[in-house]
Amino acid sequence: MATEIERKFLVVDDSWRADADGGVRYRQGYLAGSAECSVRVRAAAEGAWLNIKGATLGASRQEFEYPVPLADAAAMLQGLCGERVLEKVRYHVPYAGHVWEVDCFEGANAGLVVAELELAAVDEPFQRPPWAGREVTDQWRYYNARLVSHPYRDWSESERRGDAD
Repeated sequence: MATEIERKFLVVDDSWRADADGGVRYRQGYLAGSAECSVRVRAAAEGAWLNIKGATLGASRQEFEYPVPLADAAAMLQGLCGERVLEKVRYHVPYAGHVWEVDCFEGANAGLVVAELELAAVDEPFQRPPWAGREVTDQWRYYNARLVSHPYRDWSESERRGDAD
């Protein structure tokens, strides 16, 4: 069984850009979702993947990912996902022995920037960079599967401030 251990943080400024790579543009769409899991297809210039991820909140959850032909992914995104598609640019940023992924969302989620850190164990120590602000690992609204149905542009001011947590 594959397990993803990931922590999520809001990004508070652009200082991470000094150490970031050139970024990769992703389009990802949701094929199905339930209380137990989500099924998505993700496409980038270098390839595409089908992903099944447990729908539990928190740092640890089941995740399975399989490569698919880029043409198949494009067909799924266009024909099967409908409006359940989001776009983002993901940057890799090394910091204190870890590589952080910073997602800059576009379209209906423009303005939202989230940093993710994958870990080998739930209790693995790490140093938080100064640009990583409030942790949102346990907040459903920041999960990509939720952002396709309740995008950032539709959030209330209290949701954007974090008062609605």
